[in-house]
Amino acid sequence: MASDRPPKDPVKREALAKADAPVKSDRLFVHLRVHSAYSLLEGALRVEKVVAHAVKDRAPAIAIADTNNLFGALEFANKATKDGVQPLIGCQIDVAFGGDPKGSRGGARRGGVEHDPMVLIAATQEGYENLVRLISRAYLDNPPGESIRVGIDWVEELSAGIICLTGGPRGPIGVALRFDHTDLAEDRLLRLKSIFGDRLYVELERIGNWDRRLEAATIELAYRHELPLVATNEAFFQGRDDFEAHDALIAIAEGSVVASDDRRRLSPDNHLKSQAEMVALFADLPEAIDNTVEIAMRCSYYPKKRKPILPRFTGSGDDAERAEAEELRRQAREGLEQRFSTAGLAVGFTEEQYRERLEFELGIIERMKFPGYFLIVSDFIKWAKAHGIPVGPGRGSGAGSLVAYALTITDIDPLRFSLLFERFLNPERVSMPDFDVDFCQDRREEVIRYVQEKYGRDQVGQIITFGSLQARAVLRDVGRVLQMPYGQVDRLCKMVPQNPANPVKLKDAIEAEPRFAEEVEKEPIVGTLLDVAQKLEGLYRHASTHAAGIVIGDRPLSELVPMYRDPRSDMPVTQFNMKMVEEAGLVKFDFLGLKTLTVLNTAVKLISRRGIDIDLGNLPLDDAKTYEMLSRGETVGVFQVESAGMRKALIGMKPDRIEDIIALVALYRPGPMENIPTYNARKHGEEEIASIHPMIDHLVKETQGVIVYQEQVMQIAQVLSGYSLGEADLLRRAMGKKIRAEMDAQRVRFVEGAMKNGLTKAQADFIFDLLAKFADYGFNKSHAAAYAVVSYQTAYLKAHYPVEFLAASMTLDMSNTEKLADFRQDAMRLGIEVVPPSVKTSYRTFEVDGNRIFHALAAIKGVGEAAVDHIVAVRSEKQFESLEDFAQRIDPKIVGKRVLESLILAGALDCFGHDRARLFAGVEAIMAAAAFARSNSVSDQTDIFLMGGGQSAGPEAIRLPETPPWLPAERLHKEFLAIGFYLSAHPLDEYRSVLEKMRVQTWADFSAAVKRGATAGRLAGTVTSKQERKTRTGNKMGIVMFSDRSGQYEAVMFSETLAQYRDQLEPGRSVVLTVQAEDRPEGVNLRIQTVQSLEEEASRVQKAMRIYLRDAKPLDALASQLTIRGDGQVSFIVLRPDAAGEVEVALPERYRISPQVASAMRAVPGVVEVELV
Repeated sequence: MASDRPPKDPVKREALAKADAPVKSDRLFVHLRVHSAYSLLEGALRVEKVVAHAVKDRAPAIAIADTNNLFGALEFANKATKDGVQPLIGCQIDVAFGGDPKGSRGGARRGGVEHDPMVLIAATQEGYENLVRLISRAYLDNPPGESIRVGIDWVEELSAGIICLTGGPRGPIGVALRFDHTDLAEDRLLRLKSIFGDRLYVELERIGNWDRRLEAATIELAYRHELPLVATNEAFFQGRDDFEAHDALIAIAEGSVVASDDRRRLSPDNHLKSQAEMVALFADLPEAIDNTVEIAMRCSYYPKKRKPILPRFTGSGDDAERAEAEELRRQAREGLEQRFSTAGLAVGFTEEQYRERLEFELGIIERMKFPGYFLIVSDFIKWAKAHGIPVGPGRGSGAGSLVAYALTITDIDPLRFSLLFERFLNPERVSMPDFDVDFCQDRREEVIRYVQEKYGRDQVGQIITFGSLQARAVLRDVGRVLQMPYGQVDRLCKMVPQNPANPVKLKDAIEAEPRFAEEVEKEPIVGTLLDVAQKLEGLYRHASTHAAGIVIGDRPLSELVPMYRDPRSDMPVTQFNMKMVEEAGLVKFDFLGLKTLTVLNTAVKLISRRGIDIDLGNLPLDDAKTYEMLSRGETVGVFQVESAGMRKALIGMKPDRIEDIIALVALYRPGPMENIPTYNARKHGEEEIASIHPMIDHLVKETQGVIVYQEQVMQIAQVLSGYSLGEADLLRRAMGKKIRAEMDAQRVRFVEGAMKNGLTKAQADFIFDLLAKFADYGFNKSHAAAYAVVSYQTAYLKAHYPVEFLAASMTLDMSNTEKLADFRQDAMRLGIEVVPPSVKTSYRTFEVDGNRIFHALAAIKGVGEAAVDHIVAVRSEKQFESLEDFAQRIDPKIVGKRVLESLILAGALDCFGHDRARLFAGVEAIMAAAAFARSNSVSDQTDIFLMGGGQSAGPEAIRLPETPPWLPAERLHKEFLAIGFYLSAHPLDEYRSVLEKMRVQTWADFSAAVKRGATAGRLAGTVTSKQERKTRTGNKMGIVMFSDRSGQYEAVMFSETLAQYRDQLEPGRSVVLTVQAEDRPEGVNLRIQTVQSLEEEASRVQKAMRIYLRDAKPLDALASQLTIRGDGQVSFIVLRPDAAGEVEVALPERYRISPQVASAMRAVPGVVEVELV
């Protein structure tokens, strides 16, 4: 860390070093066996801490030897050399010799310790390359699932340039000696000597109360065979006081607890000792200390940053470069002609202008030696499109290239949208081009597989990432190994704010939350938990694979970087992370999965069933119906513009051309969004467009005189000051970085150029300052244009084919119940029926028929895809006729009890005509019938033959228990739990007339009123969720989600209101609220003022209830429902047989009546109807 580094001032550095330095010995020592944090869940030393120790201790060199990996090799080399320390690149690797002296080891242990570890250090470039190959083979050539190791024969094959340490007491020599297998130890040592010769050192280690007998035997063996000794101190943590935290880390790694004796334990001596400590420790064997320095002096190589190594698309050798350039020209020219015939020309441009731009770009691409890169990207995109895999129209600055457009890498015409090639590939600044490509998320893997097959499995790999122990996770892990109660640890974890985008550090959380101190005072173990957790926070927990990054090499990747294999995938993975893999010279390609492309593709397929074929790449960009819909802010499901703030911006903008959408995508960010009102006012003629300068007004005309894009900054510098576009890109970057010296130099250049073109110095300075402001937050127009086209495509489909578009959107957001509720609400607004789930009509995905969307079975919580596929497959043979038929034909091993319960709660078995409460109570009976039918299926077939083909009378009726029906509110709450929103009805439906009398607004009506200026109102809602948090001042606040018939909304309340109404706001309860409201850019903000039970409020409004009966049988049951006195008049109306009239009997007492009481009355057998007046 920066705080660990000495000051840059040499005088201060010298003084600090003298003050901190231990008693100095003339003898130097170099650590050769340090574990960084890349020894996952084993090392607790960040790379910078290792380097800082060497600097502070004035060590000339230091080695990192992580367990079975080189994850940190390049990062370590970079940081060590930067601080003037020689990096020694090593690896502690498990070696399988055979001839196990211990017999059976009782199974593998984490970290590979079941094999004997040795330390291998790269002495030369050849040695480093061999070490890389060796560690790569350990992952790629061992069978999946087996522990990481190398055979001694592999070591022999790849030993050149490598220095070997024998591994100390835990190594293959030490282990054999410890078990008194002296002959085996000698055989192994001689084998290593034959492999490494004078590059073999016999390792000694003095940790804790070390084994003197074992050390003596080791020294004797070394001397007998004239082999040098070397002293090491295997270091895992910084200082002795870090031992306790590190011991917890080892317990976490092994899934054990700190108190357990049956696990690996280290010693406080396994810390990073000073040179003086090591010299004193080995005072009797100075040669072992001196040999650490000798080893460092023999090491002459460490990995360095490489220039990009581009893979070849055509051929190899000297002619490959020329062949690729010729191939690129051919494909680009042919592709451009194809674009002319299919897409035509942009207005105001000629074919000759297109060809000139193409040749200009090709010249730069060839000069920068990137033809192969363009060809590779074009090839896999063309393959994807040929195989029906949706590909995005472009992403990032690559959309500014006409060559990319001609090669179909992008589908954005850069001349049509005034996009600049130099923003993508600047001839003035050599850097790699970087195409980020969006694919349909469901089929991205197919494209990766194609690339792997085309360039070779060993030349294509994914990129590693490292998951770290973040605040909440480290608290849980440490709490578990300290054997603290789960509830206590869970409570502490919830005190740490959850913010995945910007994770909170545990130290900051403890400082901000006074309850931590209270908990420590109550129980000292909490203090231990917090101390240990803070020391372990941020350490790497596991390795995984980057979601999008792919690297392609011009040779096997293991010749360039060490390789790893993710246990969950068969594709090789680089051991260097995204940043380091690029520094190692590998070229990264981003294969991104964009859900919106999958939504579009799904919708197009649904539309095609109507016989309508949609070509998304050739939609008219001037469709009035699409822009009218956007101008109304009806954008649920529309890519990038569905947030409340975006909808508000669209309503104000009233877009009528694609350029408006591009501008909005660019402007809707903190800072630039301040210009949206100005853009809108100028667009609608409410404000005059202010001129910046007549020479450049045409460059900002498209954006209403507002500088929106980085490309505009570049063009203004070109026109006013004579910059080339390459120079202008450098200017833009300098402005963005705000480096003072660079800015001053650029200002001189800009002002001088502008003054040559007739501007005054004051004008030029003013415009330079204006550009500096906009360059800082101006947006990349190429990216905005590409994504605006995707936004338009989704809007077009929604405007013209809303049923199919919403069904596709719901299918792709199946697991997000909040989004599903929004889509369903939007469907209702558009008059589209969403049919509740049913085992008779629903499928795995959301399906369409006419103006109806059938709810997906797989969207029901607790119903897996395997169960749904089974139900649909069985139904495809023949429709289910009854509950008994359904039970007889399903497999209870696939459709288990929990699946069946979820289906019942969601209403998916309502189609069989049974009450949900009885179905739910009878789940065991249904499962038993299914199991019986399944077990008898074979004997039934036999019976058919024995009976001569006689037919059975059908399945036996399932006897469901007699259970009272659920009240509507209860039934709907259970449905909500299964589906995630209210679908078949809403708990407020039965209160509709009451709410009208009470003048309660729906959420949809109220939110519209707020946008018109309302600041307070009265709402009703059913609570769907409630959570409590601490504010910055330490007070409590509640965040409550409500649902009404028009949608879902969120409201907050603070400490006093929360304390007063907390108990009334439990999920499932229906309430009436008074709220204060504020219209903000992100949407309407609600603050709760009062809360009343809707049931109680309704009882005050209802004056009378009439209960219609055929006879007196239900009276006893009805009397049990009338228990609370109130103001309501209750009458029983008995209907005479044969329509001979009716008799009304009014009860003398008055009772509390409400829609809920009426629902309970309706559920009583024998009641014909209940009326509320």
